[in-house]
Amino acid sequence: MFGSNKIRSSKIETLIGQSIEVDGDLNFSGGLHLDGKVKGNVTSESGSNSVLVVSEQGQINGDVSVPYAVINGTIKGNVYASEKLELSNKACITGNVHYNVLEMASGASVNGNMLHENKERHLLEHHAKPVENHDEKHEEPGQEMSDAALAKG
Repeated sequence: MFGSNKIRSSKIETLIGQSIEVDGDLNFSGGLHLDGKVKGNVTSESGSNSVLVVSEQGQINGDVSVPYAVINGTIKGNVYASEKLELSNKACITGNVHYNVLEMASGASVNGNMLHENKERHLLEHHAKPVENHDEKHEEPGQEMSDAALAKG
């Protein structure tokens, strides 16, 4: 988790302190550091570089949908990390986890399904079709030659 690919959070613009409890959905942009509690969904703008950091004291009772997340607290809900998810050693998630890149420390726990959603897979599948069509075009001239050979024979 502490390697060269660690999430480098941009400026933390929002801090929810340990004594703060938010009751309702929370939508943010930029960086959010959570030491308190949120009873509701936590989301950021899709396509952004927003980062959610949940400290060991932080708790979320709801779904989380962000590009980047570093979790060391408790989440009771599904987690959707479209870019990268880091689970530190005290992270505890009860719900399904959807991720593109995952780093998970020893001691972190997930009680739910872990679903890898690779963005590059769609790109590779898209390129696979033209290759198949190219192969089919390659076979057609071969068939014409065999037809021509049959006509001569």
